[in-house]
Amino acid sequence: MSEASFDVIVIGSGSVGTPAAYFLAKAGLTTAVFDAAASPGRGDNRAAIGGVRATHSDRSKIAVCQESLTIFKTWQETTGDDLLWRQGGYTFVACDDNIESLLKALLVKQRKFGLDIDWVDAARVKELVPGIESNGLRGGVFSPGDGSASPLMSAHSFKVQAERAGAEFHFGEAVKDIKVEDGRATGIVTEGGSYAAKTVILATGADASETGAMAGLDLPVVPDSHEAGVTEAIGQFMDPMVVDLRPEEGSRNFYFYQNSEGQLVFCITPEPPIIGKDRRSTSVFLPQIAKRMVALLPRLRNLKVRRIWRGLYPMTPDGFPIVGHSPDVEGLFLAVGMCGQGFMLGPGLGALIARELSGRATETDQMVLTDLRPDREFAGMEALK
Repeated sequence: MSEASFDVIVIGSGSVGTPAAYFLAKAGLTTAVFDAAASPGRGDNRAAIGGVRATHSDRSKIAVCQESLTIFKTWQETTGDDLLWRQGGYTFVACDDNIESLLKALLVKQRKFGLDIDWVDAARVKELVPGIESNGLRGGVFSPGDGSASPLMSAHSFKVQAERAGAEFHFGEAVKDIKVEDGRATGIVTEGGSYAAKTVILATGADASETGAMAGLDLPVVPDSHEAGVTEAIGQFMDPMVVDLRPEEGSRNFYFYQNSEGQLVFCITPEPPIIGKDRRSTSVFLPQIAKRMVALLPRLRNLKVRRIWRGLYPMTPDGFPIVGHSPDVEGLFLAVGMCGQGFMLGPGLGALIARELSGRATETDQMVLTDLRPDREFAGMEALK
């Protein structure tokens, strides 16, 4: 019996793999997605809080997320599917000299790369975030084109639309090995059989290191756990995602927004990082972030928290994703190390990957692939990761 053969096999049906399957199938490439889970987005996609921004410090991530924003904004019109998209913008607030200097310095680069972003004074921040603590508030940056969507609804919709375009999804079928012959990836072996492909894409999130090892790669991707939560729904009073970059004991920064259903969704970046794959919620998180949120926005003090959870950020040494053809294994394409931003990067990367593999890559695509190439030096650090 001959094995099934595809133009592209995608390993992983998360924030990157599922939109990639949609765009690959739309480009006319026979595509199959394999995942041990029972449905799409069951890894750390479902732990995402839903923010989508092009407000980054690097040209490659800005370009990818600008395309992601366009996809999210037009998705309902294009497909009829509602992703609970809400264009509320992002505001990075400045409450001390250091953060003000950082944000203003980044503005020059961000505008150069086409971001719709500007410095706003304290009075404007108070309009954007009613009730924000005014003591020490210097202003901030505001990018009105950014927004949020539902990660769960997005994963489902990308999967459904990918299938309509011709992609196959093999759920409950874990990949056991990547077949490599004479330095080239030729397919995969799963619990259910063997499959051939011209290109194999790794989009395996926190499991990237283990999956890469199947092809003999040593990928510098380490899982780093973050916690998040959601409150009860209240009347809509604010639109943007609010980001406070000030470090405090135990945390590097925190951020929150009010979603389209009126709930406050919040997350914190632990410092030092919590390395490993433990997804159990902790007793430290809620008191820690509640203190920070209430100090910045006192009106939240009596708001009830409905649920907290913990997910994994697949981190790289420099805080940037690894995207591109493997220099070591021909026919293997890497889309890993999203550093906790897979949800916002995923649609744009999916479209880029489809163009690259169908021979239609643009000059911007080539710039992104150069910046995020697997064999880069991993020097420096993303300023807004």
